[in-house]
Amino acid sequence: MTNDFHQLEWSAEIEDDLRQLVRLAVREDLDRDHDWTTLALVGPDQRGRAALIVRETGVIAGLRAAPVLIDEMHAAIDWVAEIADGDGVVSGTVVAELSGSARDMLVCERPLLNLLGHLSGIATLTRKYVEQVAGTQAHVYDTRKTTPGWRRLDKYSVRCGGGRNHRTGLFDAVLIKDNHLALAASEGLTPAEAVRRARDFLQQSAAQRNSEPLLVEIEIDGLEQFEDVLRAAPDIILLDNMPPAALREAVGRRNALAPAIELEASGGVTLDTIREIAQTGVERISVGALTHSARALDIGLDWCSPA
Repeated sequence: MTNDFHQLEWSAEIEDDLRQLVRLAVREDLDRDHDWTTLALVGPDQRGRAALIVRETGVIAGLRAAPVLIDEMHAAIDWVAEIADGDGVVSGTVVAELSGSARDMLVCERPLLNLLGHLSGIATLTRKYVEQVAGTQAHVYDTRKTTPGWRRLDKYSVRCGGGRNHRTGLFDAVLIKDNHLALAASEGLTPAEAVRRARDFLQQSAAQRNSEPLLVEIEIDGLEQFEDVLRAAPDIILLDNMPPAALREAVGRRNALAPAIELEASGGVTLDTIREIAQTGVERISVGALTHSARALDIGLDWCSPA
């Protein structure tokens, strides 16, 4: 795709988000106090070695985050990853080994497993959706339906699972949604006119924004004004909650009138329905479930022996 939203790779921004989340995780576990169980039972000089082991089939994400978590927690732990983010795993796979201060390993255990389990769960669910559209021209996209604070990490995990990132936030694309259109209608603007107004605004504010051009996307929930919107030339038209028959009709009209404009299907997409949606010919399918409904992958920390 020549025109697409920014695709997230591991970055300083993601690391900064993670460090802030780790500080909250430390406060949740330790408040501003201590792990009294570990202090009571484990000597200050005791060392240990442990392995992170997957308990079920899935896709790993978050291994790049683990050393950042260890550093932010000021833990005397050596971390060695055995695989990479995006790798598929089966039950029993050792994903990493840790060694160092036994006390620090015990304190870090739950935040580390929570992090890796959550991110790997997103990557695992994403991979299932991606496999369902194999052989079609459709790509699976995430949404902004993320847990506050976790968005960049969640979207990074979608990438690890083979999915694509929709806009990261309100700052990096124009997406004219139903509520925007309701307000525009109160001023007498049609959806097509809303697209043109957005284009004019972006052109006038280009110097002020001092950034790359923004994609313009508009959401519609019926085909009544579809051809008018096509003529307004947005980059993407989002077809919200439309059945496959309507999606196929939209693809046919688009192909005839404006083949460069891409179509995105969205709304209630599941693993059972995404294949039929992809076969209609749309280029994009956005799935909120990737980030708001993914179950954490079961990963455990197994103690080995003193290092």
